[in-house]
Amino acid sequence: MIPLLIEACPSFQPVLDEHRQYYGEEIPYLVLGDFVRHLLRLHQQHETAGFPAVAQVIERLHIEGEHYVREAATIGLLEGIQNVWGNEGTDPELFVQHLLPVSAKWWQSLNDFWAGKSKFVGEGL
Repeated sequence: MIPLLIEACPSFQPVLDEHRQYYGEEIPYLVLGDFVRHLLRLHQQHETAGFPAVAQVIERLHIEGEHYVREAATIGLLEGIQNVWGNEGTDPELFVQHLLPVSAKWWQSLNDFWAGKSKFVGEGL
């Protein structure tokens, strides 16, 4: 999962290298949290040319990944973007334009869950 994200967003590699000591065994959710914050910084710097490639990886993780990978793509990446971006004053919906159909469905599922329109976001992951 992480190598695919780095391939799509090479500017994340130095961040990963800098924080690697804190990851221990590269706990995916810690790395994904840093990746989401990195995407926010790129957005704030108007460096979003790589976002479609990132969205393609997120879609691939949802389609081809095992259950834990699909869950990490939804909770670690999509929900991470929603939370981190929103908490930093950036509308997370700005990222939706890059999402492909399956990932966009999971994005909306998260929105529905937090709006109380559904009881469980992970069904079908």
